[in-house]
Amino acid sequence: MAGTPDPSSFGARLTTAIDETIVAHRALADEAHGAAAEAAAVIREAVLGGRQVLVFGNGGSATDAQHFATELVVRFVAARRAVAALALTTDGAVLTAAGNDLGFEAVFARQIEALGRPGDVAVAITTSGRSANVTAAVQAARARGMQTVALTGRGGGELAGVVDVLVNVPGTSTARIQELHRTWIHAVCEWIEGSL
Repeated sequence: MAGTPDPSSFGARLTTAIDETIVAHRALADEAHGAAAEAAAVIREAVLGGRQVLVFGNGGSATDAQHFATELVVRFVAARRAVAALALTTDGAVLTAAGNDLGFEAVFARQIEALGRPGDVAVAITTSGRSANVTAAVQAARARGMQTVALTGRGGGELAGVVDVLVNVPGTSTARIQELHRTWIHAVCEWIEGSL
């Protein structure tokens, strides 16, 4: 039948994607005792100290923020106490009001101003490190005495110069960067859960 895709072409594409992911994950594993571990420790210590974790990002990174906050609030695998975590991407009324009244660059920073307290952790997620609203939120968090962690790729962009701990995962593919972010998020959740 004309136009029917060749299944073997998908198999080749899938194999390439898996191979790329394996290489990227190995590179992240090689850095596991560096910034990736430092960022995890910052979040763990805040959680154990009863502080909250505020997570944010745009697009696919917004869903990663929601995923991270959900795993902390509900559970990752084991039954344990709830962790105070909130994705700043979930309140449509706040996002649209801030975007309309203050500008899109302020949608996360305004929530940090309202909710963040000294000792809390702001976790910024961006594949490029160049999202103006994410950078503004990190700056607002630092002004409030919060600790700041960023998950990025591509060198970290503007965030590299303003965040306390930068986890810049290897690679230039947005898909691979997002996969590495999710792996790091899952490892952090599992580590924290084991501490509770």
